[in-house]
Amino acid sequence: MTLRRLGLSALCISLTLGGTTAVATPPTQHLPLGPDNLTETRDSRTQQPGVTLTTIVRGQTDAKAGWTVEIAIPSSSPDPDAPAAAISDQAGANKAADKLRAAGLEPRVEDVPTPRLADAGGGNLGYRVRLGLFANKVDADALRTKVIAAGLSGSSIYTGWDGEPDDIAGSTGPWHVQVLTIDPKKFRGTLDATYGSDIEQRETTTTLATLTGATAAVNAGFFVLDPKSGAPGDAAGVGVYDGRLVSEATNGRPALVLGPRGTSVDRFTWRGSVRGVGASLPLDGLNRVPGLIRNCGGTADDLPTAKPMHDTTCTDADELIAFDESYGVSTPSGPGAEVLLDRRGIVTAIRTTTRGGAIPEGGRTVQAIGNLVGPLLAAAKVGRPLSIRSTLLDDRGRPVSLSRRTTIVNGGPELVRNGRVFATAAADGMVQDTPSFYYGWVHKRNPRTIAGVDDHGRTVLITADGRNVNSLGLSISEAAAVAKSFHLTEAINLDGGGSTTMVANGKVLNTPSDATGERPVGDALVITK
Repeated sequence: MTLRRLGLSALCISLTLGGTTAVATPPTQHLPLGPDNLTETRDSRTQQPGVTLTTIVRGQTDAKAGWTVEIAIPSSSPDPDAPAAAISDQAGANKAADKLRAAGLEPRVEDVPTPRLADAGGGNLGYRVRLGLFANKVDADALRTKVIAAGLSGSSIYTGWDGEPDDIAGSTGPWHVQVLTIDPKKFRGTLDATYGSDIEQRETTTTLATLTGATAAVNAGFFVLDPKSGAPGDAAGVGVYDGRLVSEATNGRPALVLGPRGTSVDRFTWRGSVRGVGASLPLDGLNRVPGLIRNCGGTADDLPTAKPMHDTTCTDADELIAFDESYGVSTPSGPGAEVLLDRRGIVTAIRTTTRGGAIPEGGRTVQAIGNLVGPLLAAAKVGRPLSIRSTLLDDRGRPVSLSRRTTIVNGGPELVRNGRVFATAAADGMVQDTPSFYYGWVHKRNPRTIAGVDDHGRTVLITADGRNVNSLGLSISEAAAVAKSFHLTEAINLDGGGSTTMVANGKVLNTPSDATGERPVGDALVITK
């Protein structure tokens, strides 16, 4: 848990005098979503001195939107294990449509144009196959059973969640957006990040707010969710709390920085080493399961890539990973070796054939797997020092100075740079081998969490609900446009989807999209008095 004072500021959306103001915004001041003439209301209140909370509701149910069945198109790859996909080439889409027609159904093949981003998009993603358009999901589900009987699979989806350029310009909504803003001239509290008691546990944003006594909070960075990808709760990218680097960077990806000089969005790389008796060994990571690199962006020998690859777990059979007490009660178990260090960095014990166990109080451990077991055992001697070095580097390769007032949480893609829309989906690993990932994650509307700083140094935290008919969510293109509409000079997309949550005074303000309710997350941004 970390708490720190930070000079930030509040974005003035509507005049608030110690209470709530609900206003219909003039045509020149509205979210850049749908036609200009949509109705929009903004309800603003003072959360605490220097902190404003604003709820925005824009538009109404779109008469053109409805429920449809979207087909999972079988792959045309010779690989029999190649998965079906929502987007295909035209030949694959036509083949799936022909199969449905043979079963007496009436599919339509649609091309999917996608907005141009800074380094991706533009033109057509490919083709999708859909059937029907209904006022309710029940009727779409009934049609879906006929699709399954025809030998294909698919999902019932709401067309308001599409993200095509015409849809972005023409949708009438609705959208529900929540905004927290903090003014350094009035704010005397703290804005910080916390992962809770330890990295290896997930807690809801509400719980993290309660643990820190926060008056308001939003979910923060991406994290491991599936145990097959590492330790659930572990940051999937850089994590700095109270100036302590506890999770290495996804090399080259952007991150949100809360520091003594204010808020910024910066890109980082990382390097580490272990120095013992007669040897210096390269360190692969911090406080994560050896061999598993969530979101990739690690070292050159990682597979399938050393570049960022979002929602992908890269692997490396030969790794050194350092742990401290922030990780949890016990380090990961498995074959390999582990060296235990006291708080002075002196080796107190060595686990020579298996790894996993308690971390010494105030101390650290280093685990080795694969061909690095031998070198670690050779470098570590009981009673001798073993030095662990870990350095965060900026985008020019220069070491980053971290003070106790520095907090960094991972995110991506970047949304705004130098006051201009600049969404970097390709650089940040959202452009992958098949277009279906981009289609679902970047192109389509989803719940989103956004953070940034405006041209007066004011920090803005935004959540947008999605995946329901009462709030459509945002595509990445729309998220960037929304960020710019608040005059943000730098902005980043944080973890979204079912993780998107905003809490104030112990109450969840938005509508999390998971069927089970509020999702436990890896960390959260918390505002305290």
